[in-house]
Amino acid sequence: MHIEEKPYLQRIILKKEKIDSFDEFPFYLPIIKDIETIDFHPDVTFFVGENGTGKSTLIEAIAQALDINPEGGNKNTLFTTNKTHTNLGHFLRTVKSFKKPKEYYFLRAESFYNVATYMDNVAPLPEEQGYGGKSLHAQSHGESFMSTLLNKFHGNGLYLMDEPEAALSPARQLAAITLIDELIKQKSQLIIATHSPILLAYPNATIYKFSSEGIHQIDYEETEHYTITKDFLNRHKQMIQTLISD
Repeated sequence: MHIEEKPYLQRIILKKEKIDSFDEFPFYLPIIKDIETIDFHPDVTFFVGENGTGKSTLIEAIAQALDINPEGGNKNTLFTTNKTHTNLGHFLRTVKSFKKPKEYYFLRAESFYNVATYMDNVAPLPEEQGYGGKSLHAQSHGESFMSTLLNKFHGNGLYLMDEPEAALSPARQLAAITLIDELIKQKSQLIIATHSPILLAYPNATIYKFSSEGIHQIDYEETEHYTITKDFLNRHKQMIQTLISD
């Protein structure tokens, strides 16, 4: 029997029997109550949903369960600013492949500034930081994100991303799809929380929708990101008039 090395992270299981109360954050979130297991695609898995449904909370918990800094970076990025992440990661059991990825990285838009500051502190010479020979603070937000994708993601890796589109123009989101595809061809696995209808279009990915009803798998064309964007672009004049009219 042929055993595949990917996905490196096959699934997570919530250890509900270890949770004392579901009345406290984040355990009262519908998606947490709904989780038994989440299976991951060998290539790309997306988390989508409205703000507050738990996408970022879960992806940072996955990072924590994998011993990656939940504020971002790789396993060697050892810093803590304000401890805003939850302890959800301690209640996740990870089921992994027999094959370990060569590298891990958590690209988190919310706290990427802190990663940049940490790198300047531990490696004052930009060429020693591994982000293209230039301090992340000396780059624009979008440039620093693209520099991370180009210089820190080498393939054969497990990469987590939380709203990477926050720093990327539409054109750079398209460029990011090309980079994601190159990483997939280099035996990588990605788990991405996003609002971007552009990134979500990556083919054959698994998409999980987070909502007040819990979590379930949907197709790209079923996402609100696709349907609302398509409707707006097709009828933008009428929709704008409706939105701003008295």
